[in-house]
Amino acid sequence: MFLLAFSILGLALAVPASAQEPSKEVLRVPAGQKQKVGGVILKRDADNFVLRSEQGGDVTVTLTNTTRVEEKKSNPFRRSRNYATTELLRGLSVEIEGRGDSSGGLVAEKVKFTENALAVAKTVETRVTPVEGRVTDAEGRLSSAEQNAQRLSGQIEELAAISNTARGGAKAAQETADAAMAGVNATNERISNLVSSLDEYEAKKGIVVNFKVGSYMLSPEAKLTLDEIASQAKSEKGFVVEVTGFASSDGKLDMNRRLSQQRADAVVRYLAENHMIPLRRIITPFGYGVSQPIADNSTRDGRQQNRRVEVKILVNRGLTTSPTPAVQTSN
Repeated sequence: MFLLAFSILGLALAVPASAQEPSKEVLRVPAGQKQKVGGVILKRDADNFVLRSEQGGDVTVTLTNTTRVEEKKSNPFRRSRNYATTELLRGLSVEIEGRGDSSGGLVAEKVKFTENALAVAKTVETRVTPVEGRVTDAEGRLSSAEQNAQRLSGQIEELAAISNTARGGAKAAQETADAAMAGVNATNERISNLVSSLDEYEAKKGIVVNFKVGSYMLSPEAKLTLDEIASQAKSEKGFVVEVTGFASSDGKLDMNRRLSQQRADAVVRYLAENHMIPLRRIITPFGYGVSQPIADNSTRDGRQQNRRVEVKILVNRGLTTSPTPAVQTSN
């Protein structure tokens, strides 16, 4: 499973976001015809996604309020898990049952996938989404840097002409050229520093909210704390929010894993619904269960501290690093 995740991740990172649009033949489903299609989600929007079918073509799949999303289980002795449509991530291998619509797409009635396929897709989404955001920011900053360099080049030529005319000597021209070269070198250094720091993030603020035993409900105190960090996040540029859930040793291991994930999901939902934090700014939340405790689980106070969700604001170093001051030319 991890080999597959890294393979998909490598492909996604190697191809720019604009190049990841569907390029295969478009499959058209006759209107009203029932169809069953398997494949991998290539592109995801709010109410639909593009599926790269196992036959190699692409089909547009529409989600409705009645679409059922459930586990494709291998154990016949337990019920299938139900999922929200938000779990339909890029890179997820799914099986879809539905009917064709008037545009040749497929209206999904049922979507199934395995738990292992979901884990692979989450791994890819966690790493690809922040990188895509960083690349977009980088392209904008590099374009601006190139324009500044062009303007600087024009100013250099103008200064050289004025200097030659005013001073009328080779020495003045040489001094102006040296100063111009220093300015160009300073600009190149700023661009180099920006590029080298694109993949580095630093934590600007982190908070912890705690929960009662067996609960993932946010307390009034927890909501106030989340209100504060949401306000700070909106004032930052190039930020992402990391949300991780944890549990104490109370209860069984599997239950605590689910509970820690539910706690992380509850925080994400509060930030998105109450503060309009875009989901593209939130790294896929993950529940670690009882692992990574911060206190002793053998004491009541320690267990209370371990029932928590950690929220961190991460800011791209390329946006926080101060540029090298430009060299001033003398008159």
